[in-house]
Amino acid sequence: MDLRQLRCLVGIVDAGTFTDAAIELGVSQAAVSRNLLALERELGVQLLHRTSRSVTPTSAGIRVLARARQILADVDELVSEATSGHTRLRIGHAWSAFGSLTTEFQRRWAAEHPGIELQLIRTNTATGGLAEGVCDLAVVRSHIDLKRFAHVRLTQEQRYGVLPADDPLARRRSLTLDQLRDRTIVIDRRTGSTTVDLWPDDAALRIEYTHDVDDWLASIAAGRCIGITPQATTTQYRRDGVVYRPIRDAPPVDVHLIWNRQDPHPATEAAVALLTSLYQESTSATS
Repeated sequence: MDLRQLRCLVGIVDAGTFTDAAIELGVSQAAVSRNLLALERELGVQLLHRTSRSVTPTSAGIRVLARARQILADVDELVSEATSGHTRLRIGHAWSAFGSLTTEFQRRWAAEHPGIELQLIRTNTATGGLAEGVCDLAVVRSHIDLKRFAHVRLTQEQRYGVLPADDPLARRRSLTLDQLRDRTIVIDRRTGSTTVDLWPDDAALRIEYTHDVDDWLASIAAGRCIGITPQATTTQYRRDGVVYRPIRDAPPVDVHLIWNRQDPHPATEAAVALLTSLYQESTSATS
């Protein structure tokens, strides 16, 4: 059995005749007939009822036809995946992509690289989907082993306290880590950038763990917890009932772009150059 036989079966049913199927497939009518007969011999069943006026699938043919369509669709998708490296760039992220620069990056990429489709993919893994093969590059703010990947540091982001809107601390313009140590702190230990290392070893912290940014925000809005997050979250996840306040004494969060060292996407250099330029422009505008 081979793909030509399956394509001929589907072609005959869709076109309605052997002659029209041959035209659609760009082969001779004799080749269509041979492929169908070979498929029927391989399977040991008759697949089509043939008359002088019509061609219709048998009961076995209906079952085989459905699977043939699925197989051919899977093969077409496989080919598309294998050949789209130069025409599509997938950038993964766990939470906030490039924060306030996300839209500008998308717009400039489309203008400067119209032949390469850009896809931003949110994946709830520590490497933003890179280790899982979901993307070609990823932006990460969590604590991962960067030695595994080629990488560049794009920027450092200030940390923000995330509070219920009715929390007394929400009235302050800025916070300190010490002001938050007595609260229950919600942490995403899979993809988050916050760890207990922000406080002294003897700090008696109350920690609640979550595994998704939406659950993290919901627990804060409900008044049960507070959170700490990089600046990008403040622009990507504005939420009723939640306020963000800068933390004056917290160390910044490194923002890295990572990719596979052995097999980089052809557009990696272009993505690094554009993002580096955008972050430099943003720094200059705020300084």
